[in-house]
Amino acid sequence: MLSLEEIVIYRDKEPLLQLSAEVAKGEVLTVMGPSGAGKSTLLQAIAGQLQAPFTLAGQIKINDVVMNNIDAHLRKVGIMFQDALLFEHMTVGENIAFAMPNNAHKNKQMKRDAINELLAAVELDGLADRAVTTLSGGQQARISLIRTLASQPEVVLLDEPFSKLDVALRSQIRTWTFSQLKARCIPAVLVTHDKDDALAAGGEVIELR
Repeated sequence: MLSLEEIVIYRDKEPLLQLSAEVAKGEVLTVMGPSGAGKSTLLQAIAGQLQAPFTLAGQIKINDVVMNNIDAHLRKVGIMFQDALLFEHMTVGENIAFAMPNNAHKNKQMKRDAINELLAAVELDGLADRAVTTLSGGQQARISLIRTLASQPEVVLLDEPFSKLDVALRSQIRTWTFSQLKARCIPAVLVTHDKDDALAAGGEVIELR
């Protein structure tokens, strides 16, 4: 579970946003609002990447553990952005393997099997050795999703990850993303301007002003 307890984010000592929310495992909290309202800044706070001139009050908890003073790389928070941000010099399998914890698998074959299982989950079987530059936009979006999941996150942050996809593909990838998060019981926070994204996510919606 992700808990945001009496969160206030300040910009130069002026309050930018204030909220409290809980996101259960497998659920998605959608955050909407105009540009400059603090949506992406909230994600940065959860991920432990908040920088000056922003400061945080209140508590961020993941599975009842207070995260405020824990470094970003120790929070086990996965992030998906508008762009897939795949490593173009790596194959599909190498991209996924890069995200996996070093102690997640006992040997190379177990890691390979885990990669193939993730690819199968998004109907991309057999693409482990393909160059990511040969993939379509939809395929790259799915690889970005399972690379995020491969890091075994306890929370996933979605920063408008569907906004650059065409309408038909957007609906498909959105459905994949939410179903995978639900199946793995991972709480998520979605930032979006699209009400259809919020509707598909199916959870609580917070409108920042």
